[in-house]
Amino acid sequence: MKNKLILMLIGLSLFISCKKDESLLLIEQQKEIKKQEVIFNTINKNWSLNGMPLNASSQSLNQSWAEWRNFLKEISVKPKTSIGAFQKKAKTLSKKALELNNNIPLAYNKPEVKSRIATIATKINTLNLYINLQSIPDQKIVKLIPEINQEIQSLQFQFAEIDKKSQIKIEDGEADMIRMLDTTRAISVEKPEAATNSSSRLGGIIKRKPYIPTK
Repeated sequence: MKNKLILMLIGLSLFISCKKDESLLLIEQQKEIKKQEVIFNTINKNWSLNGMPLNASSQSLNQSWAEWRNFLKEISVKPKTSIGAFQKKAKTLSKKALELNNNIPLAYNKPEVKSRIATIATKINTLNLYINLQSIPDQKIVKLIPEINQEIQSLQFQFAEIDKKSQIKIEDGEADMIRMLDTTRAISVEKPEAATNSSSRLGGIIKRKPYIPTK
């Protein structure tokens, strides 16, 4: 009888312990769910990536450069449903940012453009890394959003700067100087040929009479 009572007490103790563990597990799960909700709301509130063309240069490239158009289109669409949706968006943006290195129009295929594209890609890759961590650092993500927007604006301003420089007309005085230099170079090249040709012509025309001794 005594052994039976002991076994019953042990079983009851185990039952209570299991219930306690289940309660603690449930509490931890609820805490995690609440934490994920807070993270989602923070990211959702601050996710304001801007993919609008800011100037005529950017707008023109939006029509003619497929990779640029696809990047702006992708970055303009905001996820809505869950953290998973934001994670998927960050992964896609990393891919689109990398593709900006493809088919850059010749006029814009310059080091200053490539360096800005590299900066954009680096920051978006960092965003993708943060949002896929087990413990998501939402405040770091919030800080990255305006930085990414700033780099995209910087790239668009660089497009406009390149167009501006290409449209600057040469001043009249500068044009005259260039023409004078071209004329001077042309004369200096032609002189030796002219002298040679003149000598040839004279040599062909002037002939000495043979010397005939007088008796």
